[in-house]
Amino acid sequence: MSKISVNARQLKRERMVKQYAEKRAQLKEEGNYEALDKLPRNASPVRLRNRCKLTGRPRAYIRYFGISRIKFRDMASLGKIPGVTKASW
Repeated sequence: MSKISVNARQLKRERMVKQYAEKRAQLKEEGNYEALDKLPRNASPVRLRNRCKLTGRPRAYIRYFGISRIKFRDMASLGKIPGVTKASW
């Protein structure tokens, strides 16, 4: 489980990316890179990190489900993810 401050920082970045998305697109289209440099660093979508929605784990993230492999395995074993079953042959 990641620290609460790490999760809060990620949420702050997500909000900022959403807030400046239109302005960034407009400045890129115009080719005004000086103005782009003056935007906050956290407004860049490159600074976002995929994290598990349940634990905040940054590695082994399964994009389709939005959770880490560990939580995916736990939830799939308990039958909490519809349509996912454990393979056996």
